[in-house]
Amino acid sequence: MAWREFRKGKRNKSDVQSFEFNLEDNLFELYQELKNGTYCHSDYTAFNICDPKLRRIHKAHVRDRVLHHAVFRILYPIFDKSFIFDSYSCRIEKGSHRAINRLEKFCRKSSKNNSQNIFALKCDIKKFFDSVNQEILLGLIKSKINDKNAIWLIEKIIKSFSSGLPLGNVTSQLFANIYLNELDQFIKHKLKIKYYLRYCDDFIILDKDRNSLEKLIYQINAFLSNRLKLSLHSGKIAVRKYHQGIDFLGYVVLPYYRALRTKTKKRILRKINSKNFQSYFGILKHCCGYKIKEKIINENFGIGLRVKMGGAGGFRRWRRHGFRLSNSGK
Repeated sequence: MAWREFRKGKRNKSDVQSFEFNLEDNLFELYQELKNGTYCHSDYTAFNICDPKLRRIHKAHVRDRVLHHAVFRILYPIFDKSFIFDSYSCRIEKGSHRAINRLEKFCRKSSKNNSQNIFALKCDIKKFFDSVNQEILLGLIKSKINDKNAIWLIEKIIKSFSSGLPLGNVTSQLFANIYLNELDQFIKHKLKIKYYLRYCDDFIILDKDRNSLEKLIYQINAFLSNRLKLSLHSGKIAVRKYHQGIDFLGYVVLPYYRALRTKTKKRILRKINSKNFQSYFGILKHCCGYKIKEKIINENFGIGLRVKMGGAGGFRRWRRHGFRLSNSGK
């Protein structure tokens, strides 16, 4: 099962094909190493990607990544039920669009259907993945996992990286949520914050009082430092009025509508082509992106794109229905 999940979308990769060529032998060898306690995690291959900011990715060997998937499958249901509802990163039936929909719902409730002004505190944790304390993470995992063999393997995976967590492991996504669940529980149950949501290391808190939000910054930073050895990114702490727009996960949430972040819009206009336009239009479907779609079609594709969309009739249907606010998930 872990192998079938791992190989989705990767079967054209040479390293995956090589592993699959002797799949039975490779999986049996991995099983024997785990059974005998001789398993050692391989080194990582590092490379950079821009998505859009520069990130350093560390890629494990195929055999290790298959094992990561197997470990993820076992640990996810154990830990996921302990997470708060409003944690949206790398969870089943969550994700960025549901986080934005939830933020809009919070804004409407907190502002009494946009009739009152509210403020949003937006924070980002400084160098989160690099700063995760591996011993603290292991302690959090041990609090729920008692099996010695499982802990031995989890420790092998965590300590296969020199410090922090590697961007690229599927287990890193789960470990990040386990680590920051401590922050979620503190904010929800100790600080008693009603309107709070988090996506990875970005989080937002809503309140009618700006001073109350500013006071929270110090309390949260102190907790992060004392409990998790983390700190807020001082350059990415912002308190904004709702009617000015709340910038989150590529969109800007405003009363009555949702817009695309300016940087995201510029990136789409710069990178869109006849092969990727459908994925970018998928992003625009979740906001008021009609004018951007018109600009893309008129300036970049013209008749060619109309044909791809099902001819003149399909294009007219898109113009009538493709930009409705109902697509934002309300």
